[in-house]
Amino acid sequence: MRNFTKGLLPAILLISMQVHAQTKNELPDWAFGGFVRPANVNPVISPDTTTRFLDPMTKKMVAWESNDTFNPAATMKDGKIVVIYRAEDKLGREIGMRTSRLGYAESTDGITFKRKKTPVFYPGDDNQKAMEWPGGCEDPRVAVTEDGTYVLIYTQWNRDKARLGIATSKDLVKWEKHGPAFVKAYNGKFNNIWSKSGSIVTKLVNDKQVIAKINGKYWLYFGEANVNVATSTDLINWTPLVDDKENLINLISPRKGFFDSNLTECGPPAIVTDKGIVLLYNGKNDKGADGDLRFTPNSYCAGQVLFDKNDPSKLISRMDVPFFRPMEPFEKSGQYVAGTVFIEGMVYFKKKWLLYYGCADSRVGVAVFDPKLKTPGDPIPTR
Repeated sequence: MRNFTKGLLPAILLISMQVHAQTKNELPDWAFGGFVRPANVNPVISPDTTTRFLDPMTKKMVAWESNDTFNPAATMKDGKIVVIYRAEDKLGREIGMRTSRLGYAESTDGITFKRKKTPVFYPGDDNQKAMEWPGGCEDPRVAVTEDGTYVLIYTQWNRDKARLGIATSKDLVKWEKHGPAFVKAYNGKFNNIWSKSGSIVTKLVNDKQVIAKINGKYWLYFGEANVNVATSTDLINWTPLVDDKENLINLISPRKGFFDSNLTECGPPAIVTDKGIVLLYNGKNDKGADGDLRFTPNSYCAGQVLFDKNDPSKLISRMDVPFFRPMEPFEKSGQYVAGTVFIEGMVYFKKKWLLYYGCADSRVGVAVFDPKLKTPGDPIPTR
């Protein structure tokens, strides 16, 4: 009995130390969350090696979603949740060097999905092929107008330069490509900059999330290295906000010593609330001394910022710690072993917010926020 107790006490002490090595993460009253991962359901979308697609560029059948399925957009259609997810085949060498296409999955409960066998959006022999081939169409975000027009903002990747692209649809299956978002603004000055991750400002109208207008314009947060903002009158052509020298105005930027010390990359469509405009974003932790040592180097965690609802360019508040971070094994194993919860899709469904995110650049997960049961965010390590 003495020997058993002697062996048990160190184990109890170790468990106690592990429990106390994390602190509760109380969120500000304006923030969304905490988001809870439903038990035993994630990941909700994983690679499928059985589906085939006749690629219009190579004229060959490809296993288009065989390697990875990740970084999803999400929206509502006819009472169902539709997730538009990024998928990669096995033909490339590594992240960024495969071809990405967008798949379609729908669900009546937000957890169990029925997927189409072929992609609904992909590089083709069209007027966008110079921007989209061979890298493909990446990292979508989707929002819908009050009259039912879906706007897709995605990354056009030709393995030379990333550009924000715009497409529209009435059914989320047949899409019209409109080309790069900034091609007309300032005589095309921003068409040749590296641009990614577009988050259109939305609002709730009778429990339906739709694209909002503020001061007579549509607003789009965008950016990877920093968060910038652009406006539009037609949802297709966007004009970035610039200073008197026509340089982009950075609304937020990476911060030394924080979880977002390397990148601040926009997440799902921003939401107008009574407190202001809430933008959920992805922060990449620096791998060196400038990073937050509590989080894994190069990991992606998710933060939130609050902007003025009457002036979307005016920052009001910003969280210093992430509300969502890689914790589960499937969020830390795959293409991106440093750990990634890359948020891109969020829908309002049955009075709850469902957040869809990329898990380690390999799968799709879901987490749920019930506004009636506001809970803490993911616990914060203390080391």
